[in-house]
Amino acid sequence: MDTEILRPTAPADFERAADFIRSGALVAFPTETVYGLGANGLDAAACARIYEAKGRPSDNPLILHIADLAMADTVAAAVPPTAAHLLTAFAPGPLTVILPKAAHIPDIVTGGLPTVGVRCPDHAAARRFIRTAGVPVAAPSANTSGRPSPTTAAMVYEDMAGRILLILDGGSCRLGVESTIVDCTEEGALTILRPGAVTREMIAMELPHVIVRMDNALTAEDEVPRAPGMKYTHYAPRAPLTVYVGAGAAVENALRDEFLRRRAAGESPALIASNETLTALRAIVPAEHTYHCGARGNHSAFAACLYDALRRFDDLPVTSLLAEGTGAVGLGLAIMNRLRKASGGDIIYV
Repeated sequence: MDTEILRPTAPADFERAADFIRSGALVAFPTETVYGLGANGLDAAACARIYEAKGRPSDNPLILHIADLAMADTVAAAVPPTAAHLLTAFAPGPLTVILPKAAHIPDIVTGGLPTVGVRCPDHAAARRFIRTAGVPVAAPSANTSGRPSPTTAAMVYEDMAGRILLILDGGSCRLGVESTIVDCTEEGALTILRPGAVTREMIAMELPHVIVRMDNALTAEDEVPRAPGMKYTHYAPRAPLTVYVGAGAAVENALRDEFLRRRAAGESPALIASNETLTALRAIVPAEHTYHCGARGNHSAFAACLYDALRRFDDLPVTSLLAEGTGAVGLGLAIMNRLRKASGGDIIYV
């Protein structure tokens, strides 16, 4: 199977992609978070092809992507007032709401659960593609299971070449981490199942009289996640990753010591860190073994480049990765959630 990369500009480009979706084929498409691997969300056989292409566990639900908020009523049995408020406030945007599923939504989309995740992406090409298809588009990230999510069409091609027919190229994803997932099915309370760019603080500000809590599994290692997909390994680079978290000077010293120790042991480590840390360590770390993630504390810059950083050294002679983490507040919580999974929990606080 040949895989084509198409930068959609003309109506015919979107019609072509929509025809693939309506015929049961898979199409990768851009969003503001990461690229999605799309199928007709009403077609069980088409959705099964997503699991096959990704090597994805079948109990890991898919998110239904919609072109506008009116489309939510076609995929959910009901839209609770809290969910409607969040969609009005943050959609189109990096928010997925968990709703009671409509009866016609295939079980394969929901992993057998009675609920469905619904999202309206803040990306004009994505919404035009979905609107042209005329159906909700079921889509996880467009990578093979366990790998870092793709934020460019080229990254999608690395994982999906020969597995799908078409990749819509919308350039680099603006935000770089997947959407926030919020369970809206409990009366009087919301539970964040996956952190993202819509933060707990933003949600609480919109709904000050509603309890907004985090799924315990986001902070407790021995808890089973309520979102089935969160229990699996994700975002892993090919080389083992260790993350260091701490104040500026402390984390610089810890990374310096560990980098030198590994190099003395015959390893070839690489370093993913803030501009400040890499400037401090430039005398010992070769430039080709570094990845700059922006100014320390700039969570937006870090998130936007995170998956590129985790993929950057895959085909280079690097034996291990060291990374500088960040504070787990606001968007930093989403960054640290991804780094925790990418490192298999190998996080050192200094």
